[in-house]
Amino acid sequence: MKFRIFILLFSLAIGSSLGQELTSKGDGYFYSYAYEEAIKEYKKQMQSGKFITNHQLLNLADSYFKTGEYNKASKIYLDIHKNDTIMSAHRFNKMLQSFGKISEQERIRAFLKSKSNELASELVENAEFNYLLREKKETEAAGFFVFNLNTNSAFSDFSPAFYNDKLLFSSGRKSKSKRVYGPSGESYLDIYEADIEKGGNLDNVSLYKGVPDSPFHKSTPFYSEATGGTYYVLSNADGKNLTFDEKGKNALSIGMAYEGGLFRFLLRDLSTSFYYPFYDDKNERLYFAANFEDSYGGTDLYYVVTNNGQVMSEPINLGPRINTPGNEIAPFVFDNSLFFSSDVFYGYGGMDVYRSNIGSGDDFSIPVNLGQGINSKYDEFGFIIRPGEGHELMGYFSSNRPGGKGNDDIYGFKITEKPGPKTLIFRGKIVKPPYDEPIAGVEVRVLDVQGEVLSRTVSGKNGDYKVEIPYTDMVSLEVVKNGYSTFKESYNPKELAEIQKRPLQIELLSFDDIVREKEGKKVLHTNNFYFASGRTDITLEMTPELDKVVDAVKRFPRLKIAIETHTDSRGSNSTNKRLSQKRSENIKKYLLNKGVSPSNITKAVGYGEEKILNNCTNGVYCLDFLHKQNLRTLFVIENYDELSQ
Repeated sequence: MKFRIFILLFSLAIGSSLGQELTSKGDGYFYSYAYEEAIKEYKKQMQSGKFITNHQLLNLADSYFKTGEYNKASKIYLDIHKNDTIMSAHRFNKMLQSFGKISEQERIRAFLKSKSNELASELVENAEFNYLLREKKETEAAGFFVFNLNTNSAFSDFSPAFYNDKLLFSSGRKSKSKRVYGPSGESYLDIYEADIEKGGNLDNVSLYKGVPDSPFHKSTPFYSEATGGTYYVLSNADGKNLTFDEKGKNALSIGMAYEGGLFRFLLRDLSTSFYYPFYDDKNERLYFAANFEDSYGGTDLYYVVTNNGQVMSEPINLGPRINTPGNEIAPFVFDNSLFFSSDVFYGYGGMDVYRSNIGSGDDFSIPVNLGQGINSKYDEFGFIIRPGEGHELMGYFSSNRPGGKGNDDIYGFKITEKPGPKTLIFRGKIVKPPYDEPIAGVEVRVLDVQGEVLSRTVSGKNGDYKVEIPYTDMVSLEVVKNGYSTFKESYNPKELAEIQKRPLQIELLSFDDIVREKEGKKVLHTNNFYFASGRTDITLEMTPELDKVVDAVKRFPRLKIAIETHTDSRGSNSTNKRLSQKRSENIKKYLLNKGVSPSNITKAVGYGEEKILNNCTNGVYCLDFLHKQNLRTLFVIENYDELSQ
């Protein structure tokens, strides 16, 4: 329950209902968070025959959701969604959450499939991937040792942050210097510090003196060793008075306090609240949560580029791979992975902690749920982690799960390896040699050892592709497009580990690039090669050209070729016929020994001197080079039309 109060603290003004249009008693109760009373009044309104707006119906659905009547909530959400009216992305997430609350995962998956053309492809892919992980039981306990801290209070304790050998955290515990914040019944939030003991528990809790004093909210700190500053959220205020925008809203800002006492605002707007700062020392990015107009749902995750902590760019949305129709909060980067919390519908219940690996630029892997070792049907957020004793990792997170000491408690954890289900990512570019021209519209498939397709994608206009699957130690990658060669490779665990480190560029040949027209036929492009006079054996000088045929069949597995060998007119017709036939058969044997399937070779024929190209027929004197024009081997493509489309 505390997390909902937390959202209240961080998104609404004092007297937050002032900005809402109240047209009924139900509205009044709803905007005062008295959801059971709101339900009664909205039902009275409908039973009396009074008109009820779609906004009010959605308020009723939200009230049912808040009070655990998920079946009733889902029916209202779905009815309004079917009418294609005013449902926001955030309410769309609520609708799917309500399906999940009544154990209708298959209903959600079917619904997403039916709406796949209307929804962000990343959202559908993220959902299906996390459902698949859950089916494979990849998100179970996963080795976490979790413990409740002995310093938690009966109030709200949340959002831990490392501060050298100490821990900073936010709390609504009673303080002489703080007034009570009406909506929560607790003190205005403040920042505390505590010593981290061996084993991870805390001791010696005291108010944190690293930020300026204020009678209003100070919370969700993050300390950066690189800048020597503490980033935190605070109420917009002018001394002892809160400041409001023209609608009466008091928003929250992100400020930075230096160890020497200097303070400055980094992100501040009277009408927009900023939450959960995290400063990435490595690339000088300040991550945070906010609800801007370009958000994908409720609160989204953003970053700004900084120079020594000073903001140097506009906020940049992390995009639909991270942000969803729900709320995303509490970013934390560790070991090239972004950890954050989301209440997106494919989680376990409320806010769950997810992990996404960070690629080049702003490329993120599919966020994976950390599983039931950390997450529950309640709210988990404020996840932080760092190396602990020996080979262990240790960290903290916040949760309002039952069994705690207050509204929200901070929990410690230990784990022996980086948390989250292990996945495999294939990413890179598909190009056409020799100039690496990008190829769009190529299907990329990942297959298991039985040849079953695990996942697939299609390359974009720049040839880029990316496909992700739950970890398995043996897979194959198959890349196909009509008119181009087929790429197929199998990988063992060692090779898969290398592929995770860098993009995999795949070259596909255009079919027409290996085809020439000769004698009115489509043939594989090979240079001329010659048998010794009167001989039929394959020589080393010939093998480079024959290996081109092997490579062509490997790249184009459906290729059907006929081997045709021709002689000049010197010698008898019957001798030349037998000689060329034997040569064709020996070429076929060579190709078969090199791995070409018999199904790729339709025939091997020796024509002897039946198809002389010039006038050097029997009885005609010709120079050697003219006779040599008739000595040739053709690899005729029997299914050119099929492969060139």
